[in-house]
Amino acid sequence: MSVPSPSLDYREAYPCPLCRRGQISGLALTEAFGCVTCNHIFTANLERQSVQLADSSPPLTWRWQGDRWQVGSSDRDRLGWEVWLVAIAFTLLPPTIVGTMAYLFPPLSGSGLQWFPIVWTGMTFLAHFSLVAWLILEYYQIPVLLYWQTRQLRWRSRLARFARG
Repeated sequence: MSVPSPSLDYREAYPCPLCRRGQISGLALTEAFGCVTCNHIFTANLERQSVQLADSSPPLTWRWQGDRWQVGSSDRDRLGWEVWLVAIAFTLLPPTIVGTMAYLFPPLSGSGLQWFPIVWTGMTFLAHFSLVAWLILEYYQIPVLLYWQTRQLRWRSRLARFARG
């Protein structure tokens, strides 16, 4: 493993800014870097000392600080306040409607399903929150599955070393 240089260079390897587990290195005959762990391709701008994730829309940007990556601060990389407002409304409005209807039209007292409206309201909230969280993770390309797979591989290798003695 080579030590990263203070300036971005295609001949060097750097920690992956996306998965933070692998190494990115220059791809032959291109002006791009590739990660050996998450298999993402990053286009490079050596003058600005930055890389962009090529397979996301809009492309996420990181700037090389000499020893670590800093997330780019361009407005393209952020969701606007309108999107956050819609996400909050999508998460809170349906459970509010379900909860209000359960309050206005409660089940008959003594029935076996008195718990159902509360559970239904909670499930509605969890379903809508899960959708919004999933969309945010997909938009920002946060590799949750890759993170857990890497953790599992490390755990297995430690377990194998422990078993060998």
